[in-house]
Amino acid sequence: MNKPLVLVVEDDSAIRNLITTTLETHNYKHITASSGETALLEAVSHNPEVVLLDLGLPDTDGVNVIKKIRSWSNMPIIVISARSEESDKIEALDAGADDYLTKPFSVEELLARLRVTFRRLNYSAANTGRENAVFENGDLSIDYAAGCVYMKGEELHLTPIEYKLLCLLAKNAGKVLTHSYITREVWGSSWDNDVASLRVFMATLRKKIEKDTSEPQYIQTHVGVGYRMLRI
Repeated sequence: MNKPLVLVVEDDSAIRNLITTTLETHNYKHITASSGETALLEAVSHNPEVVLLDLGLPDTDGVNVIKKIRSWSNMPIIVISARSEESDKIEALDAGADDYLTKPFSVEELLARLRVTFRRLNYSAANTGRENAVFENGDLSIDYAAGCVYMKGEELHLTPIEYKLLCLLAKNAGKVLTHSYITREVWGSSWDNDVASLRVFMATLRKKIEKDTSEPQYIQTHVGVGYRMLRI
C-alpha cells in the first residue's frame, strides 16, 4: 500500500532534512516548501494528505497559512514549532491546526503522530455511512455518520482531534477518563507532550461548546486524573 503524501513546510534546512530523511526511511512520500507562498502552491497543486508546518516562516506567519488552507481544505495540519507558549498553541489550533508538536521533538513522536493521523483518515473513510447514531446531551448533539457537531442546532467547526476527543468523552459519558487513557486513544501514545497538548485541546474545545468556560456544563476536569463528560 502506498503511503499518503506529506507536505513538509520548514525553512530551516537542517530540520527539513531531518524530517524528510525520517519520512524517506519509513517509506513516506513527501514534498517540501520553505516559505508560506510555496507551501500554499504545493498544497493546491498536490493536495497532500498531511501537512507538517513550521510557524516561523520567512514570508508570513504559519498561522496565516493554516487559515488559508482551511478556507478550502480539511487536510490534516500538524504544526511543528519552537513556540511553546500555550497561547501560541491555542492560536494555531483555533486557526484550524489538528495537532501541535513542540521543537525539539523526537523522531519517534513525529512518526507516532503521523500514524495516528493516517489511522484516523483510514477509519473515517472506511466508516463513512456506517455509523448512524446521533449523540444528544443538552444542547449538544454529535452526528457520527456526518462527522458533525451541533450546539443548539448550529454546526460547530472542530478540528479532527477536537472531534475525536469529544466523541471519546461522549461515548463514555458519565465516566472519568484518565489523561493516559485519553492520550493513548487520541495520539496512540502517552508522551509528556501529549498530556500538555491534551490540556490545550481541551481549552480550545471548551471555548467552542461551553457557554462559560469557568463553569463548564459538559466537560468536567478531575485535577490530576482526567476528564468526564457530564450528562445534562
